Amino acid sequence: MDFRTLRAFVEVVRQGGFSQAAKTVFATQSTVSKAVKQLEDEIGTPLLDRIGHRSVLTPVGEVVYRRGVKLLADRDDLLAELDEIRGLKRGVLKLGLPPVGSATLFAPLFAIYRRRYPGIEVRLTEHGSDELEASLRAGEIDFAGMLLPTAEEFEWQEVGGEPLVALLPAAHPLGTRDSLAMSDLRETPLILFDSGFTLHRIILDAARRAGFEPDVVAQSSQIDFMVQLVAAGLGVAFLPRLIAEQRRTPAVAQVLLDEPGTEWVMAMVWRRGAFLSEAAKAWLALVREVHGRPA
Repeated sequence: MDFRTLRAFVEVVRQGGFSQAAKTVFATQSTVSKAVKQLEDEIGTPLLDRIGHRSVLTPVGEVVYRRGVKLLADRDDLLAELDEIRGLKRGVLKLGLPPVGSATLFAPLFAIYRRRYPGIEVRLTEHGSDELEASLRAGEIDFAGMLLPTAEEFEWQEVGGEPLVALLPAAHPLGTRDSLAMSDLRETPLILFDSGFTLHRIILDAARRAGFEPDVVAQSSQIDFMVQLVAAGLGVAFLPRLIAEQRRTPAVAQVLLDEPGTEWVMAMVWRRGAFLSEAAKAWLALVREVHGRPA
């Protein structure tokens, strides 16, 4: 069914005649008459009973008019909503962010985005890298904050990089050093992020490259809890330098980890070739605006 013919018919009924309807739809009376006849031919029965100069709705016409008014209103609402989405007055942005580094790297971006596009709903989820990657692959989120390197199926834009810092109990013999290598921690128990975090694998791989299997005494997704475990003398934990600086405490020494392949590099990641909504395109444009050209 053509919305043009339906609009003409509805206006004939609303305006009480063909000539008045023609003025409303900015067409000639002949054009409106042909449109109504076309609609009647498509439905297969008269919609208007023409009595002299008057037109009265037939029973079928009453149904078509009642339904047609709603269809046209829904169409107008649909077009208005699409215009709002294209104009970034409405829409949804789905972001997956890691617990480590989000407050520092992504909160400022989020604040700018909300100021520019207050009508966009931002849905945030927080997980480790493995769950974020699975959600991204399944199309459940538009972007994920993930550590590099990442799989070939994804595109990415780097947003920040930091060396790792070893957090040791203040009394630890290595606590006064300027830097240390992974091999220096051969005899020291480790406190790691949960296995779903890329930092977990980074530290395990570094230890194995140094020729030992580490003694992992605790795993957690809570940074503050891990820092407290270090302060209690349980072992050594690892954080990106900018995150470690925010959690300085006299009970914990911070020593730069001088180990190839352990730099913490965070990126905004999305599926290669994926459809990006207008809201998602605006977020990516902001990330690139703040953090440089496309990777």
